[in-house]
Amino acid sequence: MDIRKSEEKLPKSLKNLNLNTNRGQKNETLVSAYLAFSRISALKSKPPSLVSLCLGVIGKHLEEMIPCLPDISIIFPADIKLSIAAIARRRKLLDDHVIVSLADSSWEILDVSGSDVSNSGLAKVAEMCKSLRAVDISRCNKITSIGVSELVQHCRSLEALRCGGCPGSESTIRRSLIIFKPNLSNVEGETWEELDITEIGHGGQSLRWLVWPRIDKDSLAMLSSECPRIVVNPKPSLVAYRRDEVPQEALPDVALDEPFIKDIDPKTWVVTGVVQKPTSFPLSNELPIAEKFRLAYAERDARLAPKRAKNARQQQRRAERDWMMSSNKAKAMFLASMATRSLYKS
Repeated sequence: MDIRKSEEKLPKSLKNLNLNTNRGQKNETLVSAYLAFSRISALKSKPPSLVSLCLGVIGKHLEEMIPCLPDISIIFPADIKLSIAAIARRRKLLDDHVIVSLADSSWEILDVSGSDVSNSGLAKVAEMCKSLRAVDISRCNKITSIGVSELVQHCRSLEALRCGGCPGSESTIRRSLIIFKPNLSNVEGETWEELDITEIGHGGQSLRWLVWPRIDKDSLAMLSSECPRIVVNPKPSLVAYRRDEVPQEALPDVALDEPFIKDIDPKTWVVTGVVQKPTSFPLSNELPIAEKFRLAYAERDARLAPKRAKNARQQQRRAERDWMMSSNKAKAMFLASMATRSLYKS
């Protein structure tokens, strides 16, 4: 192998190495580094799999397939259905019809964040997919506490729940906290060992991780005191292989359905000419700056309305006075009208 050519193809970080060796050892080291770098480059530039290419084509024409999706989704494996659902969510096509058509009984994760899925769709999917362990319903304005109740009743293995992100979802999870609280009003037994878990809870007894980035202080205090088993906004464990290690599904940094589309090039399913809405939404409830300006202008306009009305009346009286003084005829007509008014009053 030509040492000069191999050295030219190496990145600067490898070419600038300070090798305290003789010429032969340096050449041998450069060749080894070049071969290793070539292998890494080949791995990074490997062609996409046939499955990824097919999913890209399906995602690109998903709008055309939605009407007949219930019929054709039967032939798809469970992981392929999850990939299609993930693409539909990113293309803002995920609703009750799509998610129910793709739902598979073997699913363990469900990500409908920022979609148009409602209580009805969530309840049907929860009834079909009773093995769900992690669910993301954040930024879903059409899901209320009714949908959350259906979810925890059907999915007894639910461990991680992501929520919040918009005013509607914040209100939903706040109203749903009572579902996770134990009910000890009608409990009989002298020791905790005698209590049956089905008698002391409304549901969601398996829930352990709650991802709610903008949780308020009152809700956090309530969960800490009445539901200590639930960890709110968990942090990744620093020590590996701990028993209480936080699962990836409970960490908000990565989308719940990201592993199912990581090998698919987004360019293969993004439709040209269609402006994609952002997949992430601001977590704060703060109003946009444009809305703040509009409200400030409306408030100022209402405050100045009486002053503008007073100025308008003054301008009208001034105009009448100027018109009266403009000619003798106008003055005579004005005096005649005043005399008429005085006669009617008397």
